[in-house]
Amino acid sequence: MTTTPAAVTVIVPGFDVAPYVREALDSLRAQTRADWRAVLVDDASTDATGALFDAAAADDDRFEVVHHATRRGLAAARNTGLDRVATPFVGFLDADDRMRPEALARLLGTIERTGSDAVVGAYVRLRPAADGGYTAGDVQPWVAAATHPERSRTTLTAHPDASGNIVAWSKVSRTDLWRRTGLRFPDGRLYEDQTVAQQLYTRASAFDVIPDVVVEWRERADGTSITQGKHTLPVLREYLAALRDGIAVLQDAGMTDAVAARVRLIRSMDLPPLAAIAQTHPDPAYAAELDRFSELLTRILPSG
Repeated sequence: MTTTPAAVTVIVPGFDVAPYVREALDSLRAQTRADWRAVLVDDASTDATGALFDAAAADDDRFEVVHHATRRGLAAARNTGLDRVATPFVGFLDADDRMRPEALARLLGTIERTGSDAVVGAYVRLRPAADGGYTAGDVQPWVAAATHPERSRTTLTAHPDASGNIVAWSKVSRTDLWRRTGLRFPDGRLYEDQTVAQQLYTRASAFDVIPDVVVEWRERADGTSITQGKHTLPVLREYLAALRDGIAVLQDAGMTDAVAARVRLIRSMDLPPLAAIAQTHPDPAYAAELDRFSELLTRILPSG
C-alpha cells in the first residue's frame, strides 16, 4: 500500500480478542503519520482473532502476521514481534486497545527531535458504557505525574515519577536500545511490562515524556483481561512478583528517589483495592501474601 520506508514497527499481540481487533487495527490505519508497519502476533487464538489479522494483512502490506501454533503468553508474543523489527523505532499496542490518531506523529516527532532512547506518553482507560460501548476516561493522577509537564532528555534521577508509567504500549523506543542491552519481556510471566519498563528507563541514556494521550486502554466489560483477575491468588502472586521485580531493577540501578516514588505509588494506588479483596477472600493465603509484600515495602521505605 505504501512505498515510504517505515520509521516504527508497532507490535500488536492478541489472544481471543476478536470483538476488539478491528478497532485496534483501524486506530493504526487512522494515524496521521503513515510511515509505520505492524507485526500482528496471534497467540494461538481460538476465536477469529487470527483470521482478522490475516484479513488486515491481505488489505494493507504494512501489516505482517505471525501465528503461534500453541499459546505462549503475552510476553512471548511481544518477543516474537521484537524478533521481526527492522525499523529504527519500536512501539506496542495490545489488540484490544486503541491508539489515538496523533499518537505516532507525536511520539516519533519528539524522539526524532531530541535523540533520546525512548519517549513516554499518557494514556486513559476505556470503560464499559451503559449503551454497550466504551467511553474514554480522564488521565489519572499517577499517569499525569509521570508525563506532565513535557520533558526532553530526562532521566529517573531528574524525574523519578516517570517510574509510575509501567505499561508497554504508551512508549516508542529505539530498536537499538533493545538490541544492545538485550532487553526482552520475561517469558511465562504475567504483568511482564512492569519490569521491562523499569529496565528501559534505567538502561536508556535519556528519555522524553509528553502529556499527550497516546493510547486508550480497554477495561473489558466481560472482565477477562489480565488486570481484572487480581481477585485470584495465582494472579495476585504474579502481580506482586512483578511489583517486587520492578522495584529491584530500580534498586540495582541505584535510583533511590525512583524507588521511593514507586513504593509511595504502590502504597496509594495498588494496595488499597487488594486489601479490600483480602478482607473477604475465602483463602487466608491471599491476605498473607499481601501482608508479606507490605512488610517488604516497609523495609524498603518506612511509612510515615
